[in-house]
Amino acid sequence: MSIPDLLSAGPPSFSFEFMPPRDEAGEAVLWESIRRLEQVRPSFVSVTYGAGGSTRDGTVRVTGRIQRETTLTTMAHLTCVGSSLASLRQVVGEYADAGIRNILALRGDPAGGLGTPWTAHPEGLDHADQLVGLIGSLGSFTVGVAAFPDKHPESHSLEDDADALVRKADAGASFAITQMVTDVDAYLRLRDLVAARGRDLPIVPGLMPVTYASQLERMTKLNGQPLAADVVRRIEQVAHDKEAVRRVGVAICTEHADRLLDEGAPGIHFITMNRSTATLEVYRNLASGRSAVPVGVVSG
Repeated sequence: MSIPDLLSAGPPSFSFEFMPPRDEAGEAVLWESIRRLEQVRPSFVSVTYGAGGSTRDGTVRVTGRIQRETTLTTMAHLTCVGSSLASLRQVVGEYADAGIRNILALRGDPAGGLGTPWTAHPEGLDHADQLVGLIGSLGSFTVGVAAFPDKHPESHSLEDDADALVRKADAGASFAITQMVTDVDAYLRLRDLVAARGRDLPIVPGLMPVTYASQLERMTKLNGQPLAADVVRRIEQVAHDKEAVRRVGVAICTEHADRLLDEGAPGIHFITMNRSTATLEVYRNLASGRSAVPVGVVSG
């Protein structure tokens, strides 16, 4: 089944996002997490693409290995940053050779980091909708795109972001996954704006259980998204206690996931940071409180 089919199949979709590891120790942690999460039978998993395409080779390698060695449906990320058309075609070909048919198409952040001007490769692409079209022209791929409930850092308004999602859908995107959601109402506003434009595009909210206090600031720097004041307040109240931060972070993530599903979100995409324990705790919380959640088999 394609990812859009999985999203519309009935029970909520649960998926997990990983990063290519930096070294052998990181690789071991990643694979331990993958094997544990595989037991809950997620709808799919994804592997990110580093800033400026810095982890391109690792992304291709790890995504291919997951596809070959596990039972998981895999989705690879791909960005336009620093890549010519020839390079992008090559990566898509490498994914196809590995048996991967699901790709998340992203423009990517400016090579100089957030806040610096975006400059396309002179022989590359300038927008994500162009990348969606390119991937679609190269084979029978299912293409997803990014969504920004709190407004993309370069957008003038949330309405502009909704228009951008419509352009991506018109180019061939069949689903979207958001940046980390800390404000459920922001997700709902974006979803409703897209629906009002006549597009039935499944938008999967991304969630991450906060496990240490500085994680929120780090995520803000990475994706340029504002944080919900209530979330910041609750974490700051226990910032002196590591165990309490983790406990509150898991509780917030569970609350957000529960409400998002109640509001009709097609599923939840968990940002794992290559760690499985807190994510599985949120999943268990949902499984114990929602009869529609597939429980699976979880050990450890």
